[in-house]
Amino acid sequence: MPILGLGLHLIVAIFFAIHAVRTGRPLYWLLILFSFPLLGSLVYFGVVFLPHSRIERQARQAGRAIQKTLDPGRDVRDARQLFDLTPTAHNRMRLAAALLEAGQAAEAVAQYDACLQGPFAGDAEVILGAARARAANGEHAAAVALLAPLQSKQPAYRPQEVGLALGRACAALGRPDEAAAQFSMVVERFGSIEARVELALWALAHRNEAAAQRELAEIAHARRHMAKHTLDLHHELFRRLDAASNARPGSQT
Repeated sequence: MPILGLGLHLIVAIFFAIHAVRTGRPLYWLLILFSFPLLGSLVYFGVVFLPHSRIERQARQAGRAIQKTLDPGRDVRDARQLFDLTPTAHNRMRLAAALLEAGQAAEAVAQYDACLQGPFAGDAEVILGAARARAANGEHAAAVALLAPLQSKQPAYRPQEVGLALGRACAALGRPDEAAAQFSMVVERFGSIEARVELALWALAHRNEAAAQRELAEIAHARRHMAKHTLDLHHELFRRLDAASNARPGSQT
């Protein structure tokens, strides 16, 4: 039985180690997992694996939406206070993410730039956050310069989110073929509603009627079966789509 227990600990640790490598986590997680298989696995599950699961992300999105309505500046205040108290690289990352979420893109860019100079310079999460901040600040070429190497060097790291961000940056730069390739890749691999909307917007803008009709039909079907809170989360996305669709020649408003 002890041998079996040890084997299970190692199997779990190996699973999380593979997850850490595929998602671009810092290499110190491998040292923790293999030095302390049981304890390391429990810590990794609570700190990394669970918070980035799809169900947990959806729950956090709904919770953040409620919190932003009640106290829109709380995340930035808390993150700034924590960084002022303990100015570590991790706390700077948290502050940068909070600023970006709050729409303070210019300051988020400055904080992410500082992160890119520190011990997390090669961390995929920092690179993606920095690219999003650049895009939010209107610096789409800088966003592409961060995202393209990230996608090529770490293709397993959040491919859906990286592909969407890269596609949007390419679209903003007037590179429609590259944008369409990214959106199509995400639709084919994941079928996410965000990617379908972006692909539909691209098709409408470039008068690709066949692609537009295909994606609009898929989106309409998905919207009919969405819960209200999911529709609310995608409100701005659907607003953009409806405006573009209604602007088509011959469309009925």
